[in-house]
Amino acid sequence: MLGSLRVDGKRIKLPKIGWVKMFQELRSEGKILRVTLSKTETHRWFGSITVDTGTPNVRRDTRGLPVVGIDVGINSLATLDTGKHYDNPRPVKRYERKLAREQRKLSRKVFLSNNWYKQKERVAKLHYKIACIRNDAHHQATTEIVNMASAIGIETLSITNMLKNRKLAKALSDSALGGFLSKLKSKAEVLGIPVIEAPHFFASSKTCSKCGYVKEELSLSERIFHCEFCYTSIDRDQNAAINLKNLAVGYTES
Repeated sequence: MLGSLRVDGKRIKLPKIGWVKMFQELRSEGKILRVTLSKTETHRWFGSITVDTGTPNVRRDTRGLPVVGIDVGINSLATLDTGKHYDNPRPVKRYERKLAREQRKLSRKVFLSNNWYKQKERVAKLHYKIACIRNDAHHQATTEIVNMASAIGIETLSITNMLKNRKLAKALSDSALGGFLSKLKSKAEVLGIPVIEAPHFFASSKTCSKCGYVKEELSLSERIFHCEFCYTSIDRDQNAAINLKNLAVGYTES
């Protein structure tokens, strides 16, 4: 027996997945073109409905909105040039002990037995929960940023090279900075907001945002940037974000 989904008075046939419930109404009115169903490893079903509204995609008017510089990191997921911080949930660190315990139980079960499948599903649900916490933090931060900006300046990250650092690899994987920047770029592209990436060797953290003095060395433990030329003291991440903003401002003006 096939299930069905009723949208705007129309009944759409679905695979055999049991009861179907719409958690929210359609945000746009128009002709329904396609309904895409997806299933996760934890046996959760999601439906994506494509609607033809009949109107072209109008880009948002960003006049009057500021240019925003963003510095991403491990301690704070993102720091804006205004000093605003977006917390990094780091869900793997939060559930590390519980995940290790559940995986230990899985390794002790008889392979392919009923109890093994049950325990495997518990581990999968925990991984899914960790992914949801991370994605929720990314989506909330990126949506708020693109709604307040006319242009965005970000740094260019070489994730592969950064993961070679054994001391930071685990924290970097938990933060998923590459996924955060990908979501930011895709949402900005939809709204027509330019995203300016700094050159690969742009010293955003070592450069003073006030006078432009560049430090030769700056360790990761130094969280406050102290300029030796103009004696400015500012949060390290905010200083980098201001430099990225200035870069984006120069790009948009040119």
